[in-house]
Amino acid sequence: MILVNTDYVSDKKLETISIVKGATVRAKHVGKDIMSGLKTLVGGEIEAYMEMMSEARAIATERMVKEAEGLGADAVINIRYATSAIMQGAAEVIVYGTAVRFIEK
Repeated sequence: MILVNTDYVSDKKLETISIVKGATVRAKHVGKDIMSGLKTLVGGEIEAYMEMMSEARAIATERMVKEAEGLGADAVINIRYATSAIMQGAAEVIVYGTAVRFIEK
C-alpha cells in the first residue's frame, strides 16, 4: 500500500475510490502521567507522551490502511493527521485520505 500526502502518485493514473480513515483514543497510565506532570515543572520533552502519540498515529494509520485494502485500493493519497485532547492525559488521533486504484495508461 502506497501512502502519500500529495494528491498524486508519480507516474500513475488514478481512479478515486473513497475517503478512508482510521482513529484511536489513547491514554497513559497514572504512574507515567504523574511523572510527566512533574516534567512540566522543569521543561523538556515528555517522552511518555511522545511514545503515546507515536503509537496512536501508527494504530490510526493501520486502521486506515485496512479500510483502504478492504475497498481494493492500491494507495491512499492526500493523507492528513489530526489530534485533539479528549481529557487530561488522553488524546484522539485521526488520519484520513483518499483511497485510489491505479489504472493502466
